[in-house]
Amino acid sequence: MTRIKCFYISLLFLGIGLQQSYSQTYKFRTSGFSVLEKNEKGKWGKWSDLSLVNISVTLDTDKNRIVVYSRNIQLYNILTYQPESESETDLVYSFICKDNDGVDCTVSIITRKKQENRKQLYITYSDHVIVYNIFTM
Repeated sequence: MTRIKCFYISLLFLGIGLQQSYSQTYKFRTSGFSVLEKNEKGKWGKWSDLSLVNISVTLDTDKNRIVVYSRNIQLYNILTYQPESESETDLVYSFICKDNDGVDCTVSIITRKKQENRKQLYITYSDHVIVYNIFTM
């Protein structure tokens, strides 16, 4: 009986260890951001000038969320992990999310392969897009 208990306890700890190994937290810093908005006619305008900003961003796959630690903390709860997509120029990881106000958006981490693997975080809503230049910590 003791041997069976040890076996099941070992399986339990193995299962917990494997579960934790698949969830990760990714930490980034921003170096700047820009905003694109639709005008009153529903057409996309121009990107705003790049503003320098140094804030933390966390992608936590265990808690299914992305947090941008700006003055007003931006919390994006991940509803769906989109399949990775890759082109000749970009590697894209996208997430369908709800923000702190319950509004749907898409958050994407894009690696620009032909720009020395520069990373950007896009937060896309129906009427505006926020982009942060990011780098891995």
